[in-house]
Amino acid sequence: MKLVCTQGDLNTHLSLAAHAVPSRPTHPVLANVRLTADGENQYLQLTAFDLSLGIRVTLPAQVESGGEITLPAKLLNDIVSRLPEGEITLEHDADQTLTTLKCASGQYQIQGMSAEEFPELPVVESGKVVHLSTEALVEGLRGTLFATSSDETKQVLTGVHLAVRADGLEFAATDGHRLAVVEVVNLEGEDAPKSEIKEGEVFEVTVPAQAFRELERTMGKRSGTELVALHFDEGQAIFEVDDRRLTSRTLEGSYPAYRQLIPRQFENQVNVDRRQLLGALERIAVIADKKNNIVKFSLDNQGQQLTLSVDAADVGSANEILPVQISGDSMDIAFNVKYVMQSLQNLQSTEIQMQLNTPVSPVILTPLGGTKMTHLVMPVQIRD
Repeated sequence: MKLVCTQGDLNTHLSLAAHAVPSRPTHPVLANVRLTADGENQYLQLTAFDLSLGIRVTLPAQVESGGEITLPAKLLNDIVSRLPEGEITLEHDADQTLTTLKCASGQYQIQGMSAEEFPELPVVESGKVVHLSTEALVEGLRGTLFATSSDETKQVLTGVHLAVRADGLEFAATDGHRLAVVEVVNLEGEDAPKSEIKEGEVFEVTVPAQAFRELERTMGKRSGTELVALHFDEGQAIFEVDDRRLTSRTLEGSYPAYRQLIPRQFENQVNVDRRQLLGALERIAVIADKKNNIVKFSLDNQGQQLTLSVDAADVGSANEILPVQISGDSMDIAFNVKYVMQSLQNLQSTEIQMQLNTPVSPVILTPLGGTKMTHLVMPVQIRD
C-alpha cells in the first residue's frame, strides 16, 4: 500500500473514526483503525469498530498501490494531529505490518496489525430503508436526545426510539421524568429511492443515544437538503450520508407506550417568549436548591403574567416576572428547573406554548411554528 493525502483531510477523518475505538478493547486489534487504500477509486477509507458502534469515513487520496493495514488509533491520531500542514505519504509492504508515514519535516514508523484480524462492519441485507434530509435528522435528534436516560439499568431508555412509517419518522426519548417526541414527515426527496415501508406499516427500533451523538458529529456541517439513508434490521441500524457510514446495534426490550402519557385535552395554555423564559430560568436557577432544583411557576390570568420563584433555605430566594398570554385559570405549579431549561434549549422557536390541566398533571411544551415537537415534563409537588 502506498498513498498520498493531505494532513488536514487525514486528521479530520481520523478524529471522526477514532470515536468508535473502545477505551478497553476486548481484542488488541479493536484498539486500531483499519486503513483501506483503493487504487481504482483513489480514496483512503478509515474504519473503527467497538463491536457495537462502527464508523467508516472516506477521504480523497492519490493511491499508487492499494492495500489494507490496521494501526493503533490513538498513536496514529496523536502523530497526525501534530504534523505540519501539507502532504503525507503512507506506505507499507503487503508482507509486513510496519507502516511508514512521511511528511515534509520527517518520517515515522508505526507497528500495526494485519487487517484480516479486524472484524467487518455489519450489513443490513433484508431490512427496511428510508431516506430523509440531514436537516430533518438533526431536528429529530436535537429535539429528543437530551431526554434520554443515563441509567444503564434501564437500558432501553438510554436510546432514542424511532417509529418508521411510509409518510414519516417519529423520534421519542424519555428518562421516566420527561418525554420528548418529534415528528418528521415527507422523508422522500425527488431523487431519493422510494421508501420500503408500506402504507399503514410501522417499523420500530431503539438506537443508543451515544450512537446518535456520534452520528451528529460524523455528519458535520452538511447541506440541510443532503439525504441520509437509514437502514434498519433486527438488532442493527446503519446510517449513510455521502462518504460516511455509522453502524450501531439496537437496544433490546419493549419501549414504553409513550403516546398514552400525553393528555389529549387541556384546560389551560400559556404562550411565552422562549428566550425570555429561558433567560429568567437560567438566572434564578443560580439560587435554586441544588438537591431538588425546584422552580415555582405562578400563573396570573388577570395580570397576564408569569412569576418564577425559587426559595432555598440555606442560600436565599429569587423571583422574576414575565409577560405571557394565559388562557385558563390562575395556578401555581412547580418543576425541576433543569428539565424545563433543557426543553427550552432544544425547542428552537421564538415562542413556545405550555399546555396544562392541574398542578400535578403532565405539562406539554411545544414550539409555535416549525417542526412538530412535543416535550412533556412532569411537575413536582409544591411543599408549604
